[in-house]
Amino acid sequence: EEALETPEKFVIKHVDGFGGQQVFMDKELVKTIKKLDPKLIVEILTPDFRGDEKLVAHLAAAKPDVFAHNIETVERLTPSVRDPRAKYRQSLRVLQAVKEFEPTLYTKSSIMLGLGETDEEVYQVMRDMRAHDIDMITIGQYLAPSGHHLPVRRYVHPDTFKAFEEEAKRLGFTHAAVGAMVRSSYHADQQAAQAGVV
Repeated sequence: EEALETPEKFVIKHVDGFGGQQVFMDKELVKTIKKLDPKLIVEILTPDFRGDEKLVAHLAAAKPDVFAHNIETVERLTPSVRDPRAKYRQSLRVLQAVKEFEPTLYTKSSIMLGLGETDEEVYQVMRDMRAHDIDMITIGQYLAPSGHHLPVRRYVHPDTFKAFEEEAKRLGFTHAAVGAMVRSSYHADQQAAQAGVV
């Protein structure tokens, strides 16, 4: 809180991050930031808490503006791409639960392409997200950070990214950031503004 009490030293328009198993501390941090400057838009990026909805409710009660959890990939590839404890349906449920606990919060998720998914599987992820009331989506190109990581299976053509963006709009996402260089926090402040987060 001391650092946050001197806002003239900071140029912060959008705060994202947080999450993890330190959820109780994170809740207080979100509340402190909102109290010190209610104009700040706070986006939190969380794990799935292994499906523990009490933790989801606790953090949602802090009322961040955007509650994000990344699904990462399509359902078929989830076991080979994500941590073994992460489950595709569990991730969807976490974001759906956020809306049940705090209906005014915006929810957001992200997937990376190029891991072996088909276009139809990507469309299915988008449909699943909307069926679980997820508001915002980011879709980007997976790039292997090193030779020890999963290999890139394809580089998605810009026309394909454009088709995904158009479908996201058609499905009713409040905002869709879609493109090769997009990441989950890609221009997060602009995403939030365009989605109507105030």
